[in-house]
Amino acid sequence: MSEILEQLAGYGVVPVVVIDRVEDAEPLAQALVNGGLKCAEVTFRTAAAADAIKIMTDKYPEMLVGAGTVLTTEQVDQAIAAGAKFIVSPGFDAEVVDYCLEKGYTVVPGVATPSEAAQGIKRGLKVLKFFPAEQAGGLPMIKAMAAPYTGIKFMPTGGVNEKNMRDYLAYDRIACCGGSWMVKGDLIKAGSFDKIEEMTREAVNVVKEIRGDR
Repeated sequence: MSEILEQLAGYGVVPVVVIDRVEDAEPLAQALVNGGLKCAEVTFRTAAAADAIKIMTDKYPEMLVGAGTVLTTEQVDQAIAAGAKFIVSPGFDAEVVDYCLEKGYTVVPGVATPSEAAQGIKRGLKVLKFFPAEQAGGLPMIKAMAAPYTGIKFMPTGGVNEKNMRDYLAYDRIACCGGSWMVKGDLIKAGSFDKIEEMTREAVNVVKEIRGDR
């Protein structure tokens, strides 16, 4: 895996963030860092995404911030220009994946079937997002797909939470889990950054419990 993917695997959990207001970016980043997760996937579902990434990376350069829900090559350029260190997409868009690889960007495309996984393997990818994880079969499906494809690991996202993350993390073919339970939109909008920090710390403790200190 690339150094960036190794770092994400070390964290074990990647907060998947939707930011509607740019002014929430800095206090959110602070809450995540204070809680022990110096990483985040900021989704390109809102107009504030690129500015939020820039603020987070400028104010907290130790953070590993990526862009999620990236659907076009134009969004790839916007995200990287803003300071994103990795690109995540919900599905396997060959144009987006190939563009990232040509540019030397770390990309984690979404897959839900063996055929999609095969496309990632053909391109030399080592980590694939499994999405939507719970709805697409969860851990049993990941194990079934991992059996013939021995050289890859997965980042399950979608329905992963504080209750089932232990099962995912205990499987050695899981690089890390993507989740939004500690950074829910209502918590961000309410300014409940102390609560976000607390829930982030709890997630970090679960990772340590399952995987130990890396």
